[in-house]
Amino acid sequence: MTTGEVKILNQGHENEMEVWGYRPCVWRLALVSVGAVCSGGLLLLLLYWLPQWGVKSTSSKCSLREARTLLLRSTDEFRQWFRARVHVMSAPGRRPFENLELLSGERKSSLSTKEHDGICLQEHSAQINYFTHHSIKYYWNEALQNFEVYKGLDDVKVSCAEVHSEHSSGLSKALQDYRRLFFGENEIAVRVPSLFKLLIKEVLNPFYIFQLFSVILWSAGDYYYYASAIVFMSIISISLSLYTVKRQYVMLRDMVAAHSVVGVSLCRGDKEVEQAMSTELVPGDVLLIPANGMMMPCDAALIQGTCIVNESMLTGESVPVTKTSVPSAGEDGADLFSLEQHKRHTLFCGTQVIQTRFYSGETVKAVVIRTGFSTEKGELVRSILYPKPTDFKLYRDAYLFLLCLVGVAAVGFVYTLVLSIMNNVPVKLIVIKSLDIITITVPPALPAAMTAGIVYAQRRLKKAGIFCISPQRINMCGQLNVVCFDKTGTLTEDGLDLWGVRRVEDGRFLPPESSVSGAALCSSQFVACMASCHSLTTIEGQLSGDPLDLKMFSATGWNLEEPTQDETVLHDPIMPTVVRPPNHAAGAGPAEATPCEMGIVRQFPFSSALQRMSVVVRRLGEKRMVAFLKGAPEVVARLCKSQTVPESFWETLESYSGQGFRVIAVAYRQLDNKLSWHKVQALSRDVIENNMEFLGLIVMQNKIKKETAGVLRDLHQAHIRTLMVTGDNMLTAISVARDCGMIRPHEKVAIADAVPPKDFHPAHITWLYTEEPAPRKDAQSVEIVLEELSDRPETELHQFHLALSGQAFTVVMEHFPQLLPKLALGATVFARMAPDQKTQLVEVLQSLNYTVGMCGDGANDCGALKRAHSGISLSELEASVASPFTSSTSDISCVPKLIREGRAALITSFCVFKFMALYSIIQYLSVTLLYSIPSNLGDFQFLFIDIAIILVIAFTMSLNPAWQELVSQRPPSSLISGPLLLSVLTQMLTCLLFQLLVFLLVREQSWYEKWTPQSNACNLSTSGQLFSENNTYVDIKNIKNYENTTLFFVSCFQYLTVAIVFSKGKPFRQSSLKNCPFVLSCLGLYIFLFVIMLFPVPAIDKFLEIVCVPRAWRHNLLIIIIVNSVVSVILETLIVDGLMWRLVFRDNHSPVPAAPSADTPQEANSRWGSSFLSWLFCGERRPPRQRYRQLALELQDDPEWPPRPGSVIYSTAQTHCSACL
Repeated sequence: MTTGEVKILNQGHENEMEVWGYRPCVWRLALVSVGAVCSGGLLLLLLYWLPQWGVKSTSSKCSLREARTLLLRSTDEFRQWFRARVHVMSAPGRRPFENLELLSGERKSSLSTKEHDGICLQEHSAQINYFTHHSIKYYWNEALQNFEVYKGLDDVKVSCAEVHSEHSSGLSKALQDYRRLFFGENEIAVRVPSLFKLLIKEVLNPFYIFQLFSVILWSAGDYYYYASAIVFMSIISISLSLYTVKRQYVMLRDMVAAHSVVGVSLCRGDKEVEQAMSTELVPGDVLLIPANGMMMPCDAALIQGTCIVNESMLTGESVPVTKTSVPSAGEDGADLFSLEQHKRHTLFCGTQVIQTRFYSGETVKAVVIRTGFSTEKGELVRSILYPKPTDFKLYRDAYLFLLCLVGVAAVGFVYTLVLSIMNNVPVKLIVIKSLDIITITVPPALPAAMTAGIVYAQRRLKKAGIFCISPQRINMCGQLNVVCFDKTGTLTEDGLDLWGVRRVEDGRFLPPESSVSGAALCSSQFVACMASCHSLTTIEGQLSGDPLDLKMFSATGWNLEEPTQDETVLHDPIMPTVVRPPNHAAGAGPAEATPCEMGIVRQFPFSSALQRMSVVVRRLGEKRMVAFLKGAPEVVARLCKSQTVPESFWETLESYSGQGFRVIAVAYRQLDNKLSWHKVQALSRDVIENNMEFLGLIVMQNKIKKETAGVLRDLHQAHIRTLMVTGDNMLTAISVARDCGMIRPHEKVAIADAVPPKDFHPAHITWLYTEEPAPRKDAQSVEIVLEELSDRPETELHQFHLALSGQAFTVVMEHFPQLLPKLALGATVFARMAPDQKTQLVEVLQSLNYTVGMCGDGANDCGALKRAHSGISLSELEASVASPFTSSTSDISCVPKLIREGRAALITSFCVFKFMALYSIIQYLSVTLLYSIPSNLGDFQFLFIDIAIILVIAFTMSLNPAWQELVSQRPPSSLISGPLLLSVLTQMLTCLLFQLLVFLLVREQSWYEKWTPQSNACNLSTSGQLFSENNTYVDIKNIKNYENTTLFFVSCFQYLTVAIVFSKGKPFRQSSLKNCPFVLSCLGLYIFLFVIMLFPVPAIDKFLEIVCVPRAWRHNLLIIIIVNSVVSVILETLIVDGLMWRLVFRDNHSPVPAAPSADTPQEANSRWGSSFLSWLFCGERRPPRQRYRQLALELQDDPEWPPRPGSVIYSTAQTHCSACL
C-alpha cells in the first residue's frame, strides 16, 4: 500500500469520510513544543481549533495499517476535519462472524481469559487495530486494507430463510462473549461530561479567547471597570451556557436511559432459556418476547409470532403497527434481510411492544440484528450528539464580513502604530493602543446578539404550537421557496368516509351501493374481505390501527374478538382473531350465523412498496381457507385473473379518481383444501397473492381540510412553489391538487408516463395531457383571472404542470437523468411515491438549489422530513424526532407561520449584524480620530456605550414579531449582497462624515483651547466650582477634552440612529413601534443623552469624564445630530430601500425572469435608469446563480418544452415521436 494513500470510509453513505494515516514524528513534535513555549500556548490553541494542522505538524504520513493517528475529513459540503487515535485489541479472530474453531467445545477448556483495560485477552489471539469516531468503532480489515464498521447481523448478507434456519437457535455463551469484543455492551451510553470538561471546552472557544485577550489588554491600559464588567458578563454567559449544555446532556441521557436496561430471556440452543441483562445482547442472540410486551433494547427480526408495536418514538405516528415474522420460504424468503426493506418484520430499539400473539407450545422469538449505537434509536441519538453544521449562507458570509472588519482593524493598527511613533508615545502605550483598535473593531457580543432573534422566534413558535429541536433551522425557513406536502392527513382529512362500493359479478360492475352493513351482503365475499383484511387490534378494549382500516371495518358493522392469553395457551394449534357479523345480520338463529364467522389465520401487513396487504382466513365450519387482498386498484388488477376484471375497470377507476375519491380494490382466492395451518405459515405472500378473483372497488371520500386551500393560496401569492407528494392514485392526486388550488382551473396538467425497458424495447416516456384549460364563460371571468395574474411573471401566464408516478420517477432517474432537472422544475404532483422516493425527490430539488420544506404526518415521510431544509411533522407529540419542527395542530396552517417567523428571524439576524458592525465602525472612527490628538474614550464611556446602549438595543431590537401576511418578496440570504452592502456602506460614510465634521468644527471654535481643569469654556458662574477640586488633577490619558466630549455625544446618537434605521419592519417584521421594549429603550436613552448634553449634571459629567462646553456649541451639536439622523433615514429608506432596490436589485430577486415586452416611454426610461445603475453598482448583469433559475431561463427559449400531447421520448435511440396516441 502506498504511504499516505487516502482511503474512503462508509463509501456511498451519508457519513462518508476520507481517511489518512499518520505516525508520531519526534522532530516535528519537538518543534511544536518549542513553538508552544515561545507563543505562550497560542500555537497549541491554534492546533486545537484546526485538527488537521495539529496532526500534520506533529506526525508524518504512513499507511493506514501502521498508523497510530488518523486524520478524517467528511466528503459532504462541510468538509469537516476530525482526528482519531488508533487502539489495539486482542481477540481470537479478526471478524465477529467468523466460525472459529477456537470457540468449539474441545478447545474451550484451553482458553485462558483475563481482563485488561476492559478488553478480553485470550491466548493465541490476533491483534486488531481499531478507532472510535462519533460513538462507532471502526476495525482494520486486512483483506480490504481499510477500516470497516460492523453494524450487526445484516452485515453477513443473510437471506430471510437463513435467518430462520441458521440464526433461530441462539448463541453459545462463548460465542456471545467473542462477539461482544467487537460490538461492545448493548447500551446507548450518553456520557454527561463533567463541569470541568465543559468549562474547558467552552473557555477554549475562539470567542472567549478573544475576550480574554481583550480583558488583559484593557487591564494593562488601566480600563479596570470596563474589563471587570466584561469579565462579569462573560462569567454569566459561560455559566448559562454550561447550565444549558449540561441540562441538555442530562435530559438526553435520561430519555435514552429510560427502560434501556431491562431483563431479557435468551435462547441457548433449541430449548434452554437463560435470564440476562439487555446490556449483554449481541447480534445473533435470540430473544423471547413476553406476552405482555416489553420495551425493545435492540433492533431484532421477528422469527416467530406476531407483535403489536407502538413506534411513536421513532416515527411520530401514534397508531400501533402489527409486526409479523420474517418470511421463511418462497421468493420472499430468498430475499436478503434488510432493516429498510423488512421494517414490517423488525422490532426497533426504543419501541414498545404492546401485545404479542403466540401459539400453544410456541413462543414469540426475535433474532437480535443490531445493538447499541448501530440501532435505529442509536443512530437517532448520534444525530443529536453529533449534528451536522447548519449550511446557511448567512453564517458563511458573517465570517467573511468579520474578516473584512479584521482588515479594517489592521489598517487602524498600522495607523495607530505610525501615529504613536511620530508623537513619541511610550512603547507600552503604543502596544496597548495598537492592539486596542483590534478589540474595538471586532464586536465581542456579536454571536450572542445574533442568537437572540432565533431564541425569540423559537419562543413565539412554541406559543403557536410549533416545537423545534433544531433552532438554527429557523433562519433557513425564511428562505423556503418550495414546500412538498403529503396528501392524506396533511392536505386532506386523516379519516376517510365510505362513499360507496362497486361490487363485481360475472365480470361486470354492479350499480353503486352506499352501505354494506345490510343482512343481504353479510355472507358475500366482498363484505368478508372488508371485515377481515386489516391490521386492527384491540388495546384496552378499544379498536386501534390504521384510520382507513378502522373506517372500512366500522362500515361493515362487524365485531372483532381477540383471544386472551389464557385462550391462546389452551388451544392447539391456534386461537385466531375472530370477526363476526352483528346479531341483527345473523338471521333467525345461531345456525344461520355461523357461516359468516371467520378466524384470521395469517396476515401479510400493508407494504408501502407493494401497495397492498392480504390475509388468510377460515370460515367457521369450513375446512378450506380463503385469501383476501386489498390495495391500489392497478396493483390488485394485475394480480387477478383477467376474466374477473371488468372491461370498464380503467374507465370506472379514472372516473372516481378524477373526482378526488380514494379508491381501493379488493379480491379473493380459494386456497387448496390440503393447506394446513402450519403450511400456510410457511408460505410467502407471492404464492398467495396471485390468481385472485376481482371482487370490486371500495370508494372512500377524502375531504380536503378547510385550512388547506387558504394556506396554498397564500403560498402561491408569496411565489412559494407547492408540490404534492403522495402514495395515492395519480388521478386522485391531480383532482385533489385542483380542488385545493395547487393547480388552477386554467392550467394544464401533463402526465409523464415513463415505462422501464422490457423485451428489447427501450425505456420511454409518453406525455399525456389530462385536460385542456377550462374555457372562460364571459368577459367578467376573464377580467378576474387577469387581475389575479397581473402581478405574476409573463412566463407563468401560460403555466403547465407535470405529474409523475413513483414508477415513472424511478425510470427517469435511471434512464433519463438529463430530463430529471426539467421534470423537477415543472412537476407539481408526484403520486404513488414510496417513502424512499420522497427522500430522493427532496435531494433532487436541493440539487437545483431550492430551499426545500416538507410537511407530512411523520409516518411514511420520516426520511424526507429529516432530509429537507425544513421538515414539519403534523403530530400530537410535543416534539417528534421525525423532523426538526413538529406542529401540534393537524393542518398545514403551521407552514406559513413557520415561514413568516423564519423570515422575521432572518431579517432580525441581518439587522443585528448590521447594527453590531456599524457599532464597531462608529467606535473605531471615534477612537481613531481621538488617537490623533492623542486621546481616547474613557473607561466609563466605553462601559456606558457597550452596556447601556449596545447590549440593550441589540437584544430589544430582536423582539419585533413577524409580519401578519406572507408577502411575495423574499428576504436576501446573503450578507454579501448589493442592498445590504450598500446600506452598511452609506451609513458608515455618513457616520464618518459627521464625526469628522464635528471633530474639525470644535477645534475651530473661538473658545477652543487645550482643556485643563481650570478651563472655563462654559462661561458659567458654577464652572469654577465644578472643577475646583481638580486643580491638581493631571490626566495622563488625556480623556477629558472638548474633542472627546463632542465625539462621545455624536457617536452615542449615531448608535441609536443606526439602530432605528436598521430595525426594519414591513414586509417581514411588524413595525418597531409595536416593539415596546425597543421603543422604551430608545426613548429612554434619547432623553438621557439630550438631558446630559443640554443640561449638564456635574455628577454624571464626572462619572463619564465629559467636560462642559458652551451652550451655543450644545445647540450646534443638537442641530448636527438631527441632520445626521435625517440623512441616515433618507439614505436608508429612500435610496437603499426605495430607488436602488427597485431599479437595481429588483430583478435579481424575482422568482422567474420575466420575458421582454414592449415598453411605454416611462417604462423605457425606468429600464434605462435600471440598466445604468446596475452597470454602475453591479457591473454587467450576471446570470442567476441558482440552478433552478438558470434552467427556467433555458426552458423559456426551448421550443420543444413542454412536450406536445402524445409525444414519446426513448432512452436509447433518443428519438422523439410526435404522433398522438
